[in-house]
Amino acid sequence: MEIISNVALISINETLIVQVIGFLIFLFVINRIMFRPLRNVMSDRDIHIERVKRDITQAQEEVDSITSQIQQQESATRKEALELKDNLEATGSQQAKEIFESVKKQITADRQKVQQEIEARIAKERKAVEKESEALALNIIEKITDRRQHL
Repeated sequence: MEIISNVALISINETLIVQVIGFLIFLFVINRIMFRPLRNVMSDRDIHIERVKRDITQAQEEVDSITSQIQQQESATRKEALELKDNLEATGSQQAKEIFESVKKQITADRQKVQQEIEARIAKERKAVEKESEALALNIIEKITDRRQHL
């Protein structure tokens, strides 16, 4: 059965209908076998990519949060350390002043003690020198006068 006869390159007849039906069956089968699974895989991949992007965003937010906390802790720790250092320096300075004052007092006390000892020795030696000088003077007077003086 010939529907239209044409002398052209393409003729429209019953084979065209069979070819169209075969092509439609081919499209149905290829859609079921290839395109639908491919679209499902692509959709799954897009969903997975979105999840990964969301996870990355959440992880970045966590990293930023943790970094902020670490910086705050570091700042607080530095402030604490500086306060502790200042307190230790003040305490050390005060202790150094106390030690210097104590040493100055000790030096003054030792100096006074030594000064008293020196004065006592000088007085003792003066007495000894005085006695010797008196004895020497008497001896000289005796030799000069050739007689003995009684005192």
